[in-house]
Amino acid sequence: MLLSLLNNLRVVEKLAESRPIRRAAQITAYAITKAQIVGRDASQRALRSQTLRQVREETGRLPDGVEEVGRRLKRVGETFVNEVKDGWKDGSRQVKK
Repeated sequence: MLLSLLNNLRVVEKLAESRPIRRAAQITAYAITKAQIVGRDASQRALRSQTLRQVREETGRLPDGVEEVGRRLKRVGETFVNEVKDGWKDGSRQVKK
């Protein structure tokens, strides 16, 4: 019975013209657009990331010893933590808007 109602063109048109369905479509479109913008911003931040740049630089050079590897990993870790903190602050500012 439900299938026959959903296959009826008039019923579908009436539902599409109703305010709740139109509003749901607007909210869905807004959410998708907002998610795309946030995703694009996040990918741009990742490309500009100091951590990513630092990892590339560190992997390009051969370490002199185990201590050097430890120092490099520590620097990369510190940079990563700082970027996560900055990203968290930026995210909380965007949510407040």
